[in-house]
Amino acid sequence: QVQLVESGGGTVQAGGSLRLSCAASARTIRFYSLGWFRQAPGKDHEFVAAIDWYVYSTFYADSVKGRFAISRDNAKNTVYLQMNNLKPEDTAVYYCASAVRRGLYRSRSEYDYWGQGTQVTVSS
Repeated sequence: QVQLVESGGGTVQAGGSLRLSCAASARTIRFYSLGWFRQAPGKDHEFVAAIDWYVYSTFYADSVKGRFAISRDNAKNTVYLQMNNLKPEDTAVYYCASAVRRGLYRSRSEYDYWGQGTQVTVSS
């Protein structure tokens, strides 16, 4: 069982930055894949970014490429999502998720554990 806890959400003006954190309860997270998704009001979950923890490869949705960066800290069992040049359309609840296998996945069905989410609001 892996528990994931997100933090770092908030309200920011367009063009601003936020860094989200996802703390994992188990050291075994180091052999997994982790992803960030978001859900805006009235919309389905949208893939944002993924990281293969072991080989540190990353993958991004086109909508955030060049603005967002996913990274991980081994010592803290934590994954980060640095979000720069935020836009109003980035407003959503952001979730981190882990898959109990290595790789880079953009489908929700590939992930086994989910955090509770953190709200990001970008004002124009």
